Amino acid sequence: MTHYQEPSHRRVDLDQDEALRLLGSVSLGRVVFTRQALPAVRPVRHVLDNGDVVVLAHDAAALAPQALRSGDEGVIVAYEADAIDPDTHLGWSVVVTGYAQLVSDPAELGRLYELSWPEAAVEGGEQAVRIHPELVTGVLVTESGGAARAAR
Repeated sequence: MTHYQEPSHRRVDLDQDEALRLLGSVSLGRVVFTRQALPAVRPVRHVLDNGDVVVLAHDAAALAPQALRSGDEGVIVAYEADAIDPDTHLGWSVVVTGYAQLVSDPAELGRLYELSWPEAAVEGGEQAVRIHPELVTGVLVTESGGAARAAR
C-alpha cells in the first residue's frame, strides 16, 4: 500500500518591507470587507503608492460605496495577494489590514490611472480605494532544507 506523503515545506515569516515588495510584484489580489454585517471578498487590481495599497474597484462593487459612507477615517479592510504554485504549494502570501478610503481628488485619480491603469480612464465606471496599512503580515513557503527564495 502506497501512502501519499506531503512534501516537506518550511514557513518563513516575512518582514514588512519584504512583504510589501512581494505585494508590489503582482497586480491582482482580494479585498476583504464587511457587507450587510457579513464578510465579503472581491478580486481587484492593485498598485502600491507611497506605502499604501490602492485598489481599482468597479462602481458596482460594494467596497467603494462603503468606504465613501464611512467619512474621514475610512473603513477597516484586509487585502491579500499571493503567488502560490498550484502543484508544489510553494510561494508567498501577504495580508495588509488597514483603513480604506475612496480616492476622490481628480488630480490624484488621474495620476493613479495614468501610472497604473490607463485603460480605466477610458473604460470609466472605476473607482480607486486607498488602503493605508496598519498591519502587514507575510509568509513565504519554501522547501525544507532548501534556501528560502521568493518569486522575484
